[in-house]
Amino acid sequence: MINKVYVALIHYPILKKDGSIVSTAVTNFDIHDISRTCRTYNVKNYFLVSNLPAQRKIVERVVEYWTKGFGSDYNPNRKDALDIFRIESYLEDVIEKIEKIEGIKPKIVFTSAKPRNNVVTFSELSQVIRRAEDPILILFGTGWGMPEEIREICDYDLEPIRAKSDFNHLSVRAAVAITLDRLIGEEICYNS
Repeated sequence: MINKVYVALIHYPILKKDGSIVSTAVTNFDIHDISRTCRTYNVKNYFLVSNLPAQRKIVERVVEYWTKGFGSDYNPNRKDALDIFRIESYLEDVIEKIEKIEGIKPKIVFTSAKPRNNVVTFSELSQVIRRAEDPILILFGTGWGMPEEIREICDYDLEPIRAKSDFNHLSVRAAVAITLDRLIGEEICYNS
């Protein structure tokens, strides 16, 4: 069921270049651009996950400005896009929220630019999404990617975008847009 697709951008736990676990900084683009993409593809909710209270407070101020402040009148399209935006401290909170909304735990999709074995193709996952009764949560990482412990809890491990390219370093915003287009495309879905 294509009307039960959720997206989460993970800022914690994230890998640092040396393999250690860190929290990454939220950017304005993480809020606006991914919200707009998710709204365009009728994603039910877009969650940004950050365990840092100061980061969450900044995000909440930005969202409030565009949904309730001057920005809501200045750019109603941005307000519409941000209506699906949510912020949570941890991935577990996101899973719990979706389970509360849908009455069932979501199937979770891991994404990464790194080549891996036993991945599902875009075409295969697109068919799963179209047929599934369960909600689907697609995870995107920041920094140097999500750690293995997140991959281990996922139901699907999606193939990388341009895995065979000699250069594969898209921004997460571009990766979200390409992924959603490949999985959902032009099909219209209506949130109920």
